[in-house]
Amino acid sequence: MAETAILQVDGRSVELPIITGTAGERAIDISSLRSSTGLITLDDGYGNTGSCASAITFIDGEKGILRYRGVPIEDLAARSSFIETAELLIFGELPDPEARDEFRQLLTENSALHRDMRKHFDGFPADAHPMAILSAMINALQAYDLPEIHITDASGFRRAAAALLAKTRTIAAASYKSHIGQPIAYPRYDMPYAENFLHMMFSVPYRDYEPTPEVAHALNMFLVLHADHEQNCSTSTVRMVASGGANLFASVSAGVNALWGPRHGGANMAVVEMLSRIHQEKIPVSRYIDQAKDRSSGVRLMGFGHRIYRSFDPRAQILKEAAHSLLESLNVTDPLLDIARQVEEAALADDYFRERRLYPNVDFYSGIILRAIGIPTDMFTVMFAIGRTPGWIAHWKEIHDNAAQRIHRPRQLYVGEPLTQWLPPAER
Repeated sequence: MAETAILQVDGRSVELPIITGTAGERAIDISSLRSSTGLITLDDGYGNTGSCASAITFIDGEKGILRYRGVPIEDLAARSSFIETAELLIFGELPDPEARDEFRQLLTENSALHRDMRKHFDGFPADAHPMAILSAMINALQAYDLPEIHITDASGFRRAAAALLAKTRTIAAASYKSHIGQPIAYPRYDMPYAENFLHMMFSVPYRDYEPTPEVAHALNMFLVLHADHEQNCSTSTVRMVASGGANLFASVSAGVNALWGPRHGGANMAVVEMLSRIHQEKIPVSRYIDQAKDRSSGVRLMGFGHRIYRSFDPRAQILKEAAHSLLESLNVTDPLLDIARQVEEAALADDYFRERRLYPNVDFYSGIILRAIGIPTDMFTVMFAIGRTPGWIAHWKEIHDNAAQRIHRPRQLYVGEPLTQWLPPAER
């Protein structure tokens, strides 16, 4: 017998189905609530509302679990490449050698931008933010890369997914080159994904940049760990836009804009800015921690706590070790990493943060890694966008393939003025 929840409304009982997910999560299905009771639910910020059923990513925030298509993030970070992880997310399974080679060939063939697209970079001011350029250029890609504005078959989707993955990386590097006044570097066809991006970022006409294996590995791991994260702000935006029938490129462009916000994709920048301030102003870590506990101080401890995770963010644990290994391999001494260690130790030893279950999240160490690689701070959110692109593509496909998909249309509780009469200008 199906399990139900009983809701008492206006003196009568309403039965609502309880649905159980494959990992044991339980949800009350309220899709018939309004038609049966005339009521809606109010959940500002969707903290307790499941907006969809999805087969892509599983998170258990209480236990610190993250899995892509059932595969633990720890295994993918240690053993998988970013592109293999992207194929897992987008197509639903780890690729066999034939599928892997075929998709990599598609990536290679679709890495370069159409010649006319390069003219668009000249239209942006020199100080334009790279995220503005990335969003606009992804939207413009559809005019060059889609024979028809809508994808109609599986082969067309594979090509579009490969083009978006490959060209997002190319656009990001080109936006940086335009910003600093250097010639745009062409992608190479003999380099893996992460190495190719670093080549386009840092090569100049008189010297090709060759990343060390340690740098390439660190960037690959960063991208894997950011590839998807369930129904966050930007992913929910992609699904919302896609539900209206928008094509892949338009939907992902909207995701880029949602990611741009400092509460979402800009958080790793805020961590580096916090550590830099502590270093430059020589603020004792203990004093900064005390200020962060005082809500009236306006000081926040960036990189701690997460909307979903109520224990350690599993990605933060992986990146912490990666940051240490990378700096050691580069023989780099970064004072910010030392400060980060002190901040982490002080916060974890403080009852205030332990009682509130505020632990380091993925942003706490990702900025250190990007900084060590040489990525400028204003490109941090762009790097997040490159990493998140496979997840956005996968969620667009899940919406696109659902024949029963309805356009997303949340309800609201109106709290404005009651019925008000219009008055002519002389009487106002």
